[in-house]
Amino acid sequence: MIVGTAGHIDHGKTTLVRALTGVDTDRLPEEKQRGISIELGYAYTPAANGEVLGFIDVPGHEKFVHTMAAGAVGVGHALLVVAADDGVMPQTREHLAILGLLGVRQGSVALTKVDRVDAARVVAAKAEILALLAGTPLADAPVFETAATQPGDGGVAALRQHLEAVAAAWPGLGSAGLFRLAVDRVFTLAGQGTVVTGTVFSGQVRVGDVLQHSATGQAVRVRSLHAQNRAAEVGQAGQRCALNLAGIAREAISRGDWIADARVLRPTQRLDLRVRLLPDAPALGAWSAVHVHVGTAHHMAHLVPLQGDTLQPGAEALAQLVVDAPVFALPGDHLILRNAQASRTLGGGQVLDPLAPERRRRSAERLAWLTALAQLVETGEPDALVRHAPQGLGRSTLTLLMGREPDAVVAPDIRQLPAGESDGWLIAEPRWQALREQVLQALARHHERASDEPGPNAARLRRMALPGLLLSAHNVLWHGLHQALLAEGAVERSGASLHLPGQGVSITPAERATAERLLPLLLAGGFDPPWVRDLAKAQGLGEDATRALLRKLARAGELGQVVRDLFFPAATLGRLQATLAELAQQSPRGEVEAHAFRDATGLGRKRAIQILEYFDRIGMTRRVRDAHVLRAEANATPLLQSPAHPG
Repeated sequence: MIVGTAGHIDHGKTTLVRALTGVDTDRLPEEKQRGISIELGYAYTPAANGEVLGFIDVPGHEKFVHTMAAGAVGVGHALLVVAADDGVMPQTREHLAILGLLGVRQGSVALTKVDRVDAARVVAAKAEILALLAGTPLADAPVFETAATQPGDGGVAALRQHLEAVAAAWPGLGSAGLFRLAVDRVFTLAGQGTVVTGTVFSGQVRVGDVLQHSATGQAVRVRSLHAQNRAAEVGQAGQRCALNLAGIAREAISRGDWIADARVLRPTQRLDLRVRLLPDAPALGAWSAVHVHVGTAHHMAHLVPLQGDTLQPGAEALAQLVVDAPVFALPGDHLILRNAQASRTLGGGQVLDPLAPERRRRSAERLAWLTALAQLVETGEPDALVRHAPQGLGRSTLTLLMGREPDAVVAPDIRQLPAGESDGWLIAEPRWQALREQVLQALARHHERASDEPGPNAARLRRMALPGLLLSAHNVLWHGLHQALLAEGAVERSGASLHLPGQGVSITPAERATAERLLPLLLAGGFDPPWVRDLAKAQGLGEDATRALLRKLARAGELGQVVRDLFFPAATLGRLQATLAELAQQSPRGEVEAHAFRDATGLGRKRAIQILEYFDRIGMTRRVRDAHVLRAEANATPLLQSPAHPG
């Protein structure tokens, strides 16, 4: 168990920790010189049951509240320290408020320096403490009278015995969830390299595990670790751990970073949260500037109320934080808000959605989504959230929101799509049926409007039927949806064209016989197939009849009409598509310019541009200035049937 001190400056927190553990947590020369704590201090002491009790000693000066907030995250038990001579002071109140806002629900009180006052003052100080704690999670916390500087135990033994009993009964946080450690210190050890320390928020870590550093994205390997100041093979949630890391320099890591499983690290600058302002805080309007403390990180941010125009003192409401730099958070994480001058704590909140949108953040649908996320935070069960998602959720997104891998078995009313290259998909059956109906209606409208065309290719149909489809859903959800429609016969395919039954292009036997004479010539031409007039002449056919047949084959998806009288077979276009995809992969921004495509294919500049413009028309690429960018779904779906026929 980790015990965190809290209390006003010079109330004896460090002295008390030294009496409890034998460790002086003031490490810095300036701390020794000034006699106050400036940085976080750490101490450990073995308990009677063989476990280790860890202490985080925080500074009490008002200028170092930001440091106190970094130390208070992950604390299992609060030790509120109040000097008998001073009684309750401003930082006593502020530290207690921060503990409550961070979700600390158990604690003890040490009434220090009782040797400096008479019995009446001790009684009065206890009354102040009881009044302060009334209505808080620590309302029933026991109060221990101590005089840590006096000969004998000065009441410290009773406090220690109590803390050991609490630690023995503490259930811990378990090892569920994916590993996350909030870094509060980083240093190097001779012969060992980079070491980070911090509190483990969730999951467990083993020697040899490969994790990720949040700020750089670098993979790091755990060479060795200490848990609760002891060498160990495994560290887990609720413990303080020191990780010796391979693969990263000390200078790359700072307090506020995370060392975690890569699956729960996604940077964001917008957090939707449930906020509670303290009763003595001012009302906050839209775009109020605040300091935010999340994990061990500290940033500036702006607050946007999502329910009404202002957040009221003492009230709880939904809000969005727009942070000035990327942060890493998960639903359920607690955070602290302080005013723009960093002179007082305003309140705190609990993260609901770390992937908050910029637009439509106050819509009814959005607020309902946050309600579903709040239920996920409370219960840990994702089924209700999946049922609420209009387009379902990718497994990777659900893993991030849950902080763990979702169960392999899902509820009967939730459809589980096969994993794609990087993700699987979960969607509620009613949502699936609604998307299915949208696709069929889009095809029906297309056939009504363009009865001479069989239907769009898969990518174009996706844009027609589901224009608001999440980018992350393009591959898995869309592929699963249109493949299911094909499998059940609700949609048919002719070449690359998708159409309703009975709407395909009908090729007569005579036309097929002629096509069998023309297609080998087009294939033999490679990247320079013969023009319509040359094909007609070679086969003794009329030019108009040849053009009409080739256009019909293009509508059936067997050919692509690049320009008016130039047709490419699907196989040839597939080779050109593969070349383009390879070039896009080699480009830092995925952009392919005409000269690069020309050189890779051996075509002339004019022909290369014509083919690239054709790919733009059919939706395989999009034009960005002088370059062409492959669309997200282009590699997953053949995009060979042209929706437009030049000339």
